Amino acid sequence: MNTATAAGAARPAMPAVLWPLLFGNFVIGTGVMTVPGTLNEISGSLDVSVATAGQLISAGAVLMCVGAPLCAALVAGWDRRRLLALAMAWYALLHLACALAPDFAWLLPLRVLALVSPAIFTPQAASCVGLLVPPDMRGRAITFIFVGWSVASVLGMPLAAFVGGTLGWRAAFAVVALLSVASAAWVWRSMPDGVKPPALSKAAWSETFRSPALMTCVSVTVLFAAGQFVLFSYFAPYFKAKLAITPGALSLFFMWFGAFGLLGNMLMSRHIDRIGAPRSVMIGVGLMAASMAAFPLGTTLWLAALVCVPWALGCFSSNSAQQARLVGIAPPLAAASVALNSSAMYAGQAIGAASGGWLISRGGMDWLHWAGLAGLLASMAASALATHYARRAS
Repeated sequence: MNTATAAGAARPAMPAVLWPLLFGNFVIGTGVMTVPGTLNEISGSLDVSVATAGQLISAGAVLMCVGAPLCAALVAGWDRRRLLALAMAWYALLHLACALAPDFAWLLPLRVLALVSPAIFTPQAASCVGLLVPPDMRGRAITFIFVGWSVASVLGMPLAAFVGGTLGWRAAFAVVALLSVASAAWVWRSMPDGVKPPALSKAAWSETFRSPALMTCVSVTVLFAAGQFVLFSYFAPYFKAKLAITPGALSLFFMWFGAFGLLGNMLMSRHIDRIGAPRSVMIGVGLMAASMAAFPLGTTLWLAALVCVPWALGCFSSNSAQQARLVGIAPPLAAASVALNSSAMYAGQAIGAASGGWLISRGGMDWLHWAGLAGLLASMAASALATHYARRAS
């Protein structure tokens, strides 16, 4: 094969317009994960319990769960350049307001309002990709902009934990505000005018809700998200209480976890077509369950890091496989089912964070991983049932 042929066979580079969408997802992910990374500092600074501070996670997740489909309906006719830039400007303004909040009573509603932006930016950025790239690049392009969330887990959350631990949680929120301003400006300069994806029809929503296979599949996401976040939300106070972890070490732990999360996503992307989406989901959730079962063995920071490797490998990859699985079950309903899956992820976060806070408030920190394991085992059972329904419908 000559050079020209090789060059022609090579996959084309992603269009430049997708980079601000990737960066926007990075900023969105960093902002969402700032609270778990700074929970100790928020709790101590505002003189509230860890369980009370955890309400910032559960209340925000409820907003994102309900807000994603509602916002999709409300902003259907908006030009995406203006919508996405405005969403990031709102993120900047509200994170700055959070940084200036005088007490927890102010911080909680401000944090919830800030998370209107993730409910808009991530799903609406994905929905407009099809109008920015040729049809044969659509799948790669959507995967590309979602890399921003994976990078946030590797760099954004450790950065927030480090800044919060050394300069205070308010400084971490201020950093997110600055990144959001940069994101809003980049989107405004790069996105073309007139990008307006079609709205989801009522018929598509109705058919999705009536499908046992799709709705059982969505319940899988709720359960594995809840199983993870009952413990993940409280990593900072858990490791402080059990291992006396420093802010710097916590930052490195989050970076370690995020790096394996990114690796798991890459491996899933490479092998899912060969393994199949249903089996891939079962593998990912099973890996997370294995970490939960082995969690008591993490008696030192290094042992805890090793125990969490399977969890990290399954964390992001399970949701990626879920997206592919939903599309495969009913391709014409993909827009509706994937939107519901996003809401399911946020619903699981809310349930997990609230459940973990409830356990901690009753002295049950040692039970967090067992509650997580129960959620993950229930998710595996629901996944098997979803596969049964899908086969029966085909």
